[in-house]
Amino acid sequence: MSKKNIAIIFGGASSEHEVSRRSASCIIENINREKYNVILIGITKSGKWYLCNGNIKSIINGSWENRHDNLPAFISPDTSTQGIIVLKDDNYSIIKVDAVIPVLHGKNGEDGTIQGLLQLAKIPFVGCDLLSSATCMDKIDTNIILTHCGIQKAKFTYTTAFDFNKDKELCIEAIETNIGNYPMFVKPSSAGSSVGVSKANNRSELIDAIKIAIKEDSRVLIEENIEGQEVECAILGNDNPISSIVGEIAPSNEFYDYEAKYQSENSKLYIPAHIDSQVSKNLREIAIKAYKAMGCSGLSRVDFFIQKETNNILLNEINTFPGFTSISMYPKLFGASGIDCTTLIDNLINLALERTL
Repeated sequence: MSKKNIAIIFGGASSEHEVSRRSASCIIENINREKYNVILIGITKSGKWYLCNGNIKSIINGSWENRHDNLPAFISPDTSTQGIIVLKDDNYSIIKVDAVIPVLHGKNGEDGTIQGLLQLAKIPFVGCDLLSSATCMDKIDTNIILTHCGIQKAKFTYTTAFDFNKDKELCIEAIETNIGNYPMFVKPSSAGSSVGVSKANNRSELIDAIKIAIKEDSRVLIEENIEGQEVECAILGNDNPISSIVGEIAPSNEFYDYEAKYQSENSKLYIPAHIDSQVSKNLREIAIKAYKAMGCSGLSRVDFFIQKETNNILLNEINTFPGFTSISMYPKLFGASGIDCTTLIDNLINLALERTL
């Protein structure tokens, strides 16, 4: 059986560029080379696309961008191409691909943009489609949809940069009325890996937190503070998805922010989570219900809070292309569930090939 050509796209014009490189490195290291020819496409922070021959070390540290043998390359939206156009001097060549793994986190990658391009091109790809990617990326839309579906969320409200800048006092009063007591969490509606997220303990901090959030997105979500365990469940599949065992996070910082996720060595991950078996069962069922409600496919990681004393389960957010680094929860959860990283990547590619675009 001939090998399939799998393009791995990494980097991207995103605040999560560095995390993407680390996730891609893990996938490159673990993908089955006996089954797949790997084609690497790196995207710089400025948005330039290159066919890349760099090794894992150069991808992790970013030095791949300085290679003299990089060639401009991009996905053609033309369905007759079914692959990558590579430019060299005054000529071009085409590399046919069977599937793409868009290892891109956050904006311009996890938000439906790259998925839309691949759907136009009719090239199979790993992960959620355009609509589910875009909807899950937007925390406000996710909250509205899941609340409508009967899935419990923290109390929330939202504002916009326009409304905030127009009348800060009116905006803050509305938030305080809707949420109630401090502290509150303030999040850009469309940003991943806790970028731009702040905890506000009073009105002054709330104003500062909104200013930080609107640097990332023009819409801002504000949620009540939840006291409880932070737990996560990984999902794999298309129409009939499966869930992993549940993992627990003990963040090194006050909450699980970007530093705690990717830079600190003090954050603790417990697999399985320190929760009751019935709570775990309920949580896994809710994760799959939310996955289906949002139209997800391929993979996602669903994050929850379990409130102290009551064991009440509140869904926090859905990540449609979660971190895939060596320390990331998604591969760790399925590893602990009996699916090693190489098999997991193989399953994800098969799910991409099975899905009708």
